[in-house]
Amino acid sequence: MAKTNSSADQLITVILKGIEEVKGKDVNILDLRDIENTVCDYFIICNGTSNTQVNAIVNSIQKIVSREIKDKPWHVEGTENAEWVLMDYVNVVVHVFQKHIREYYDIEGLWGDAKLTAISSN
Repeated sequence: MAKTNSSADQLITVILKGIEEVKGKDVNILDLRDIENTVCDYFIICNGTSNTQVNAIVNSIQKIVSREIKDKPWHVEGTENAEWVLMDYVNVVVHVFQKHIREYYDIEGLWGDAKLTAISSN
């Protein structure tokens, strides 16, 4: 990841670790920095297979980010039905979807000008 600041790099790395720990799927990072008037620098997008897994991913991210870099999201939205949970870490916004909701909203398509990095899972 070129020209990022180290705190964003560190936050992204720890968020990815939280997603990986509970087997989040189809992880993409969208770099929005070259697009005018965006609300943040990065989107991290992933999906789970059920509302239970979506909530597990969200909880894992919060726990690991809190433990490793003493940060917490500014805002979390969507945990009630856990179809699409948004976690706002100000410069980095995490979207955790159920697969069918992710396909419907197609965030990657909406932000087609962003630089996309797909994270391979084991």
